Amino acid sequence: MNTLEAINSRRSCKNFDQEKPVPEDIIQKICEAGTKAASGMNKQASKIIVVNNKEIRDLISKKNAEIFGRGAVDPFYGAPTIICVVANKDVHTYVYDGSLVMGNMMLAAEELGVGSCWIHRAKEFFEMPEGKEVLAKAGLEGDFEGVGNLAIGYPVGEKRSDPDISPDYISYIN
Repeated sequence: MNTLEAINSRRSCKNFDQEKPVPEDIIQKICEAGTKAASGMNKQASKIIVVNNKEIRDLISKKNAEIFGRGAVDPFYGAPTIICVVANKDVHTYVYDGSLVMGNMMLAAEELGVGSCWIHRAKEFFEMPEGKEVLAKAGLEGDFEGVGNLAIGYPVGEKRSDPDISPDYISYIN
């Protein structure tokens, strides 16, 4: 699969096989793709936190659901692994840089046959005391903001169909 094929076939996965974890070598490849993302002036403000620990994964899910106002629903769709992207707020391009990391990882996951879904509310979670504890467990000190959470795992069921693209999505000035 080439890059354009991955871009064209990637869809957000919203049903993961909870019994089939993603092997560590595949997770490493997905994360490595994130490290290759462009960053403003190569400051590399982003940090990647892989959460395979079920207790911490479930804590992040619970807090995410509370922030979202969804109660006991799992916002991560049962994904066995969450990859959190945080970025150093001292770098003025930190949100853009972290977003590029997320995009690279989603495309790498697609190429490797792994489902993914960008889950928001990382900013709010990492502002909470529990989020600060997760940062500390990951060995991160400093002023970090959550950019996004990536739910990853093996998809269950059929891939979602192509979205309808608005005819005015692209404009040209010639």
